[in-house]
Amino acid sequence: WSVAVGLLCRSPFSRTGLVLAPRAPSTATGDKAFVEFLSDEIKEERKIQKHKSLPKMSGGWELEVNGTEAKLVRRVAGEKVTVTFNTNNSIPPTFDGEEEPSQGQKAEEQEPELTSTPNFVVEVVKDGGKKALVLDCHYPEDEVGQEEEEESDIFSIREVSFQAVGESEWKDTNYTLNTDSLDWALYDHLMDFLADRGVDNTFADELVELSTALEHREYIAFLEDLQGFVKTQ
Repeated sequence: WSVAVGLLCRSPFSRTGLVLAPRAPSTATGDKAFVEFLSDEIKEERKIQKHKSLPKMSGGWELEVNGTEAKLVRRVAGEKVTVTFNTNNSIPPTFDGEEEPSQGQKAEEQEPELTSTPNFVVEVVKDGGKKALVLDCHYPEDEVGQEEEEESDIFSIREVSFQAVGESEWKDTNYTLNTDSLDWALYDHLMDFLADRGVDNTFADELVELSTALEHREYIAFLEDLQGFVKTQ
């Protein structure tokens, strides 16, 4: 996926790999070339767009989207479970280990598929309760895409805290438990707690698919906005 900036631009079909772009001789000429470039990029991005409509989450989750922020809500036996994530900066960097396309192979055939693996926050609230159990989760880089161990969790809990219901930000005055030094038995119970509420490996896999589709949709919209902005200058 691509966009040009100054003298550097992304190679076609990908947001990896930088290539040099010639400097425009004038603002008007440069803007025209930029608009034409963006037009081609938008067409190519639409060609490779995997999902024309957003993929569905199994398990009865209701989706709310506000720009780059998404919220999944599910009710389970007197509880409200809310999962919130943001697609900004959710694609891991792929600059390391890049290789030039082999002879006779097109660049787009060589490019790895970009996936969005956002951090996500799970909030569990009992009906009528004033406190929410909040769990901050993420996808460890060495676990994403690994299928060797079927029982391995593809996401991890980083922090756990109780927060007042309705609070948009965690309060530093509330105790927060970091799982780095947590007893593994307690950690396993917390993971089971999430799984019992529908937040398991299947959910995490589907979340990656949904987030990737949302991020790509936002990226195309950004290119379109950028093209319109340059046109009006």
